[in-house]
Amino acid sequence: MTETVTVERWPVPVAYEPYRDPEEFIVEWTDRIWVRRGVGLIRDNYAADAVVHGAYGTSRGVEPVVRSTLTKIAAYPDRVGQAEDVVWERRGDDAFLSSHRIYSTGTHTGISAYGPPTHRSFSSRTIATCLYRRGVMEYEWVIRDEYAVVAQLGLDPDAVARELAFPGWPDRDPLPDVLTAGETGPRPDLHRAECEHALGLIERVWNQRMFDEVTDFVARDVTSDISRDRTLTRPDGYQRGLLELLAPVPDGRFEIRDVVAHESGPHGGVRVGVVWWLDGTYCGAPAYGPTTGTPVRLLGSSQFLFRDGRIVREWRVYDELSIMAQIARARGDEPS
Repeated sequence: MTETVTVERWPVPVAYEPYRDPEEFIVEWTDRIWVRRGVGLIRDNYAADAVVHGAYGTSRGVEPVVRSTLTKIAAYPDRVGQAEDVVWERRGDDAFLSSHRIYSTGTHTGISAYGPPTHRSFSSRTIATCLYRRGVMEYEWVIRDEYAVVAQLGLDPDAVARELAFPGWPDRDPLPDVLTAGETGPRPDLHRAECEHALGLIERVWNQRMFDEVTDFVARDVTSDISRDRTLTRPDGYQRGLLELLAPVPDGRFEIRDVVAHESGPHGGVRVGVVWWLDGTYCGAPAYGPTTGTPVRLLGSSQFLFRDGRIVREWRVYDELSIMAQIARARGDEPS
């Protein structure tokens, strides 16, 4: 008996032409730019006034994206970014929002932002959440786990953090109901049960610290992939990962800025992607050196996979170097 797979699309393919759906659009454009090295194609793929939020600040315009892509490819010329999943949803008749999870591997054989080649290999995960309208990227959050890269290259994360420029991010307006309209605009009312379930986990367990309620949201055999290329299992492991993230910023609060949901048989069913900020004070566990009592902000993204109404896997990407850079600035640490 042939399994029926739900296909979510809309009649006018102008949002993702000439490809068959947004997933193929995202994967093929990424391959053309990063693997085949058509770096100049970024000027066709990104709007001239595109807004890009990253772990260390916000850029505007296409040329900063061209420059950063070129230098990263030169530093890791054998880098391959494997597309793990693209969670997408329609945003009006001519646009879509996508949450693209990528697992990258490569070797540091060129000069990078971290210095001369170490000739060591790395693997790390990225989640890029992008709003495309008529085939052009207008708004993006891109989070890479650079701490994992730095550690695998044999470099000192503290020294690297002291060198990082940190322009910061613009202020954010509050969102009254992220399930109705995220930062990128109104969203369809699809997979509401799973979306509410994911946001309930973040509010009850992450924000209200009701760690004992984690089993109300996740399956017994849950797997949690977190920073530094680590994987934790079962509810107990899920709790430990959250406790470790929050211990340095015990007053931290997560704010969701956008949600994307999609069902696809090849990817295991319903997946929900969220973009979040963590705002808090470095006043708890001295995980990054002596505490400063100063505010820190962390940009992150998660993808949740559902099965039988429970979360069976979360991929959570954030960059601890971002927190370390803010703490170094607060201390007035000089570059080494």
